[in-house]
Amino acid sequence: MTAARGRPTLTERRRQETRMEIAEAAASLFSDQGYDATTVEDIASAAGISLRTFYRYCAAKEDALTPVLTSSVGQLVEEIAARPVDEPLTSAVRTAFGTSTSTRRLADTERARRLIRVMGGVPAIRMRWMAAGRDMQDRLVPVLAARSGAPQDSLEVRLLASALIDAISVAMEHWARQDAPEDIAELTRRALDYLRIDELQTTAAGARAHSPTV
Repeated sequence: MTAARGRPTLTERRRQETRMEIAEAAASLFSDQGYDATTVEDIASAAGISLRTFYRYCAAKEDALTPVLTSSVGQLVEEIAARPVDEPLTSAVRTAFGTSTSTRRLADTERARRLIRVMGGVPAIRMRWMAAGRDMQDRLVPVLAARSGAPQDSLEVRLLASALIDAISVAMEHWARQDAPEDIAELTRRALDYLRIDELQTTAAGARAHSPTV
């Protein structure tokens, strides 16, 4: 049976569900008992799968969180893309960050903060977090180009995407390390305001005047 255009097949959806089950189990264990104390056997047991199945999806335990990171990337990009193009970028990002299903796990504040500290403090996981951030930059480029009217390959648009992801990442890491954490949405707003993201978008829009005509 052929899947509808743009829709994953049933087999692929089941694979995606299994990946997310592994990732959510790993995220819970890493945040509750720490990365070093968590074994692959622990993750497989919590996910309700065999070790063989775990290794079919993940080469090592540090790969288990990758679906959480990549799904967050996709959901945030989709939320930003859905915002009106004439809405200031800071407002669009704040709304996307606050409504995306990828950030709902932040409601469990202490668990989320522990998890982010694991992601930032374990080198192998941090590398994957950085890779997910780069993927988010690449996926944001066409969204930001459409908003500014600038070419996707312009320096200004790519710098805007990089600044946006870095601001969100730094805000989350700062939030996770605070003794008395502030509201994550407010920290994100402050980061975006500090970098003057809306002014950067205006600069990117000005790149149209300097782009070569084809």
